[in-house]
Amino acid sequence: MPTLDRQDNVFVLDLGDGENRFHPDWIASVNDALDKVEKEDGPRALVTAATGKFFSNGLDLEWLLANADRQREYVVSVQALFARFLSLPAVTVAALQGHTFAAGAMLSLAHDFRVMRADRGYWCLPEADIDIPFTHGMSALIQARLTPQTAHEAMLTARRYGGRDALAVGIVDRAVDEDAVRATAVEIAASQAGKAAHTLGTIKARMYGPVLDVLRDTSDGLG
Repeated sequence: MPTLDRQDNVFVLDLGDGENRFHPDWIASVNDALDKVEKEDGPRALVTAATGKFFSNGLDLEWLLANADRQREYVVSVQALFARFLSLPAVTVAALQGHTFAAGAMLSLAHDFRVMRADRGYWCLPEADIDIPFTHGMSALIQARLTPQTAHEAMLTARRYGGRDALAVGIVDRAVDEDAVRATAVEIAASQAGKAAHTLGTIKARMYGPVLDVLRDTSDGLG
């Protein structure tokens, strides 16, 4: 399960060492961590990281298939988490040390900055290959955070981007060696920790207002 630590003014949220799929309990744990970050006074920033082969492999499809009657509730909770990261009143940096797929890739886009391992691991939106359409909220998030050309390619072709390719098309902001991913993310976050939280939250809310409205739409669903 996710854990939250702090390095001076930077909170480090570690999503876990497995596939880090969006199980309801996992989502609740991440929300609890964000509660703690938001309640903190003074300078702060957030790095979201993971340990092992995956940053996140996306939706928990096994749970979803076993709980088909709760699909809308589940999608609402996932999109609410995206919205929460996108509007968090602190600078956020995703440290992508491993595979970042589907909803995991979307979660990374909800962060202000992304650092990815250069030599191994892929960032991918595989929905066209696995026959799961993007929700309206997911589409809005992706298109707000990527250039039109990159969003078009990523969403329609399910291309797997390595770190250097992801950097070249603007998916990530830095591509570094494996052992530098988390440290680089913390460095970026620390340099931005002094931003005024209320003002930062207002800027994000206005910058991404239409996207946040769609992500918070409780009528959105898969299919």
